[in-house]
Formats: sequence, structure tokens, C-alpha cells
Amino acid sequence: MSTNNDALLYVEDLFVHFPIYRGFIRRQVGAVHAVDGISFDVKRGETLGLVGESGSGKSTTGRAILQLRRPTSGSVHFDGTDLVALKGEQLRHMRRKMQMIFQDPYASLNPRMTVGEIVGEPLMVHNVTKTKEIEERVKHLLELVKLEPAFISRYPHEFSGGQRQRVGVARALALQPSFIICDEPISALDVSIQAQVVNLLEELQGQFNLTYLFIAHDLSMVRHISDRVAVMYLGAIMELANRDEIYLRPLHPYTQALLSAVPIPDPIADSKRKRVILQGDIPSPVNPPSGCRFRTRCPIAQDVCAESRPEFREIKPGHFVACFFAEKFL
Repeated sequence: MSTNNDALLYVEDLFVHFPIYRGFIRRQVGAVHAVDGISFDVKRGETLGLVGESGSGKSTTGRAILQLRRPTSGSVHFDGTDLVALKGEQLRHMRRKMQMIFQDPYASLNPRMTVGEIVGEPLMVHNVTKTKEIEERVKHLLELVKLEPAFISRYPHEFSGGQRQRVGVARALALQPSFIICDEPISALDVSIQAQVVNLLEELQGQFNLTYLFIAHDLSMVRHISDRVAVMYLGAIMELANRDEIYLRPLHPYTQALLSAVPIPDPIADSKRKRVILQGDIPSPVNPPSGCRFRTRCPIAQDVCAESRPEFREIKPGHFVACFFAEKFL
């Protein structure tokens, strides 16, 4: 991974394990390997899409980056500072530059607070503007996300799902961050509203030079909004490349299987393409397979895949793959 000056975020060898306790004395008997040694970077002003099946560790990765969940080991360098080493006031100060848009617009907003209080709370907590100016700032933020400033006195239950997510976007913008993690921000919305929210995020990115980590299931939407895409499986990144490169020439069997399931609007083209049907279920993150995480479902797996974990290597300029046999697909 590159550590040059154009990388705003650099994640190196990140592990997040959730301990499992049993018995009266709470003895640890195992751990959930949610994130298992991943490395990647996010360049300034770009959108990195992070995709994968449910349970692959995408949301945990996002929370570990912001230190909402402390990593087990590894480092998260943001704008030259290792966030893992920060505590207390230093970490609180850095969090002004990083924000998160949560997946569920119904659960992420306090039902007892008005929209004005929700969006204005970051301004009060970090004391970045005078109290009398907060209301005007909140109204401006609502206009940025295309909501009426008069909504400032309404409560979350008075809004639709799309409007609530816009409130979440406004709250994330309140402190003028440079980096925002979008944790499946459209998965809980109607299809007709999803495009509106994505277009809004793109407009705001161009207006404020924002950097996004866009976590999602919808591969077609990720292709639309992302500059590069990382594919995650069972706590590990399988492939990372430029958007067009990864969609047109995927080099990992898991990526190929995911893309073969994406619907195509052309029935003729859809009938001609080769479908990759994965066998079996996703292994438990409590006891992941030895070697390659994907080997138990991989159609080209061999003995070496069980003996050692494949290196996450750059097989082409800017194209990283964790597979022993990636050259087979070049």
C-alpha cells in the first residue's frame, strides 16, 4: 500500500477480535475474528467502496477506523497521525475531522431531540461556534442537504426514511470534516430514494472536497459512486483495485462470484454470461479456515491454500489481490 502524501487515511495490519467469555469467572474461550489483518489506504478527495457479504467485517472496519471500537492490534494513520495511539482530548480533537453516516436512519437519531438539537449537538460538544449562532448554522446545514430550514423544530418521527438520512448527513457535515465513513447509508431506504441520497453525497463531495469510505452491499451503486473498490470476505480483503478494473477484469474468484450475481438490464447479455455459484456457507468467524479465508468455497482451491495465507500483493499497478493463482485470470 502507498504511504505517499496523497493518502489521507492509511490502515495497516488491522485486527479487531471480539472475545468470547464463558463460565462464572468469565474465562475467555475464544474470539470472533471480525477483522483479521487488513491494510489499505484512502486518497484525499476519493471514494473507496468497501463491499462484501454480511458478516465480512465491513462495518467493524469503519468503526475501528474512527476508534468507536478499539482495534486489537494494528495502526490507523489519519492525516499523518496514528489514531490508535491517541486517547482522551487528543482523540476527541481528531474526531472533528472524521464523521460517520450510520446505516439505520431510524435508530441513529435520538427520538427525544428535535432536528435542530440533533444537527447542532456536535457544534455544542466541540464548542466550535457561539450558542446564538448555532441555529443559523443548523439552518444552513439543512439547506445543504436539501431540507427546509423550518424543519429545525420537528422531531425524527415526523420525517420519512430518506429525510432522516439527510438529517444524518447534515449532522456529519456540522464540524466540516475531511473524511466521512458512509456505513451502508442507503440500504434501509426505498430504491427511489437511494439515488437521491447518493447524488447528494456526490454533490457534497465536490463542494467540500470530502473523502469517503463507502460501505455497501449494492455492487452497482458502489460502481457508480466509487473511485476504487475493496472486496472483503470473512475479515480479510480479497481484492482492491480501480473501479473499472475490478468490475471488468476481476482477478479473485470471490470477486468474480459477487459480480456474476449483479443483475444486468440486457436479457440477452445476461443469458450469455457465466454464473459463479458458490458452494457451502460462510465459515464462522469464531473458527475461520486456515490459510486462505475463501478456500472452503473457492472453485480453484488447492492444497497450498490451506497451508498458508496468500499475500495481499500488487499483481498489476494499483491492483492488489490475495490469491495464489490470480495470474490465471490475467
